Amino acid sequence: MKARRPWAWPLVPLYAAGLAVKDGLRRVGVLRTSRLEWPVVSVGSLSAGGAGKTPVVIALAELLRGHGWNVDVLSRGYGRRGIGVEQVSSDGESAAQRFGDEPVLLSQRLRVPVWVGADRFAAGVAAEAAAGEGEADSSAALRNDKQGALGNDKQRRVHLLDDGFQHRRLARALDVVLVTEQDLEDALLPAGNRRERLAALRRGDVVVVREEERERLEARIRGRMREGTAIWTVRRNIEVPDAADVFDRKLGLVAFSAIARPEDFVDTLRNAGGRVIDSIAFPDHHPYAAEDMHQLTKSLHMLAGNAFITTEKDAVKLTPELRAQLEATAPVLVARLQAVFLGPDDVVRELEARVS
Repeated sequence: MKARRPWAWPLVPLYAAGLAVKDGLRRVGVLRTSRLEWPVVSVGSLSAGGAGKTPVVIALAELLRGHGWNVDVLSRGYGRRGIGVEQVSSDGESAAQRFGDEPVLLSQRLRVPVWVGADRFAAGVAAEAAAGEGEADSSAALRNDKQGALGNDKQRRVHLLDDGFQHRRLARALDVVLVTEQDLEDALLPAGNRRERLAALRRGDVVVVREEERERLEARIRGRMREGTAIWTVRRNIEVPDAADVFDRKLGLVAFSAIARPEDFVDTLRNAGGRVIDSIAFPDHHPYAAEDMHQLTKSLHMLAGNAFITTEKDAVKLTPELRAQLEATAPVLVARLQAVFLGPDDVVRELEARVS
């Protein structure tokens, strides 16, 4: 096992003991689960970040919507300044600060209701209540619709629980867990970034692996999964919507991010053909400030770069003022990471079998 923080090795047994105590309390019923009215599909991972959960949540939401499901997302909103349970509004300069960067990104990309709160059950109750009010308004309109022009748009409903593998207080119909090669080599917290023992894979109903890693991982994880657990494969694509030819023009790129695995972002850019001349990594979920922009512009000037490039999750945290500070020097490009399921029909069948 590899330790990101070797000094923390003595604390790992304490962390592992805490996991064991919680598991024991769940087995005897002291820690209970709560069930929402609508089915819940949880998307999570073994690690504290960097497995690629957000693109998978987006891919699942798009698949479900394409097959007639009405989807919302329940998220913790890590690092948010807001309190209680709130529905995300992605408008406004401080949206990422209030709701968290990932919920704002999900709201912008999916255009579905996204609810945040440390208590995901309470968030789900609020989401269902809000949808119920909307359905009541729709029913009243239908009763007054003499010509039948409005039709009947009532749809099947499902919650997507973002980063939910460890949030076991909320019952789920399907537990989807992402596994990367790095997870198998990583140590438990706090020495590493893995939040659970590898044996926790037995809780998963579906394991998601990356296309380029499946051949190496499948034999290693099969023995840790329950018999009959499905494995879904995702292909990760990167695109830059505002500069589709960025990988052909060989621009000198200064990449920056505040994510759990910044090296993955840089590797993906380079594998796509991007010429990354510098990579600046900030702590995960780092709130950007003017001095950070100064550091980035200094790097671009020193290396004669042509453009900045960052992730979507980072871009939502750039206020207009911060972005203007960078754009006074060079364009700011935003890379979009997409997860595409191989064999999407099988994925939909598995989903519908569990949530219908």
